[in-house]
Amino acid sequence: MVKTMSHKTDKTPGEGDSSPTEDRSEWTQQQWADYARAGNKDLEGANLKGATLVGMDLEDANLKRANLEDTRIGGSNFNGADLEEANLKGANALEASFEKANLKGADLRQSFFWKAVMDSANLSGADLEAAYLNHAILVGATLNGAYLQNTNLTGANLRWASMKAWLKGANLKGATLLGADLEEAELEGANLERADLGGANLRGSYLHLAHIEGARLRGANLEGYDLDLLRKLVAGF
Repeated sequence: MVKTMSHKTDKTPGEGDSSPTEDRSEWTQQQWADYARAGNKDLEGANLKGATLVGMDLEDANLKRANLEDTRIGGSNFNGADLEEANLKGANALEASFEKANLKGADLRQSFFWKAVMDSANLSGADLEAAYLNHAILVGATLNGAYLQNTNLTGANLRWASMKAWLKGANLKGATLLGADLEEAELEGANLERADLGGANLRGSYLHLAHIEGARLRGANLEGYDLDLLRKLVAGF
């Protein structure tokens, strides 16, 4: 009688089979990180908390509801990626690219997105409280319903962005907001010093105690404002 022996191979996650029915529910953070580094982009619900994924190509990746809290993802490419309801709290995304990425409902609290490229990204309903987006590029981005209290957007490019959002205490000093839609935005106590709001829509927005010294408002829509009252409410108007 010939005895056959099965040959068992220990594979790194992502090498060989990656069946769509594969159960990854109990994978560790290390397994998920190895899987991503192997070039796999189906990362829905992945636990990548604290992982280092610097310079990765994750274009068009599925990261819906993934846990990226405290990750280091600087310089990585997330263009077109789906990060809906993902957790990016405290993530370091210095100079990462998120063009046309879906970040709807994502948690970006206290994250670092310095000089990140986020043109046409969807950040609707995202929580960006106390996040750092200094000099980030968000041309044409959608931030409707987003929470940006005390968010740092110093020098950010928000040209043509849709920002019907909560921006109480946000720092928009020197930001470019040409043609941005800030209708009914909450801007109480926001810093808009030297910001360019040319052609922006500020109809119905709340600017109580906002600082706009040196800001450019040429062509801005201030419909509904009593300009004499506005001068009393807004510092430096």
